Amino acid sequence: MEHGASSHTKAPLVEADRPFPSFRRRYDAFLKPWIGSAVLLPLCAYFALTRGAYTFLDAADLVIHEAGHVFFAPFGPFLRMAGGTLLQILLPLMLVGHFLWNDYRFGAQVMLFWLGQNLVNISVYAADARARQLPLLGGDRAAHDWSYMLGRLGGLEYDALVGGVFFALAIVVFALALALPRFTVD
Repeated sequence: MEHGASSHTKAPLVEADRPFPSFRRRYDAFLKPWIGSAVLLPLCAYFALTRGAYTFLDAADLVIHEAGHVFFAPFGPFLRMAGGTLLQILLPLMLVGHFLWNDYRFGAQVMLFWLGQNLVNISVYAADARARQLPLLGGDRAAHDWSYMLGRLGGLEYDALVGGVFFALAIVVFALALALPRFTVD
């Protein structure tokens, strides 16, 4: 025996020797998957309850929105105008797909939250098509995407309804983000 070595070697702990083994199994099986939902719940509630309030996320959304106009410009004037909204929806959706494909549930939840937040943002913009009260890049001379699109489609008078549909979709997406652990497995 080496100098200083104990004659008693400690056996590794088995599950039954660990403190509260049944709690740990229940935590891993039930509570742990819902931590992301607990983190996102107040954020979803905030954006649902403060529709129209400008936040730091809206600044990021604006950059993506404007990039959408550039990206979709080659496809004609209507898609150029719709491109901002399209990219605001497509980018988070693609990232949701990426995270689900790679079995990263919390990443998918965060991207679903971001999609819902974008839909809230879009709902405010669409509902403003007739009133045109929102400040736009370019000032008063700037074209209002939703005024243009709904006008071309002959549905400008339905701007509030379109905004309401986008807001309802946002609530559904928020709910999906929060409920995702129910439908996915680690």
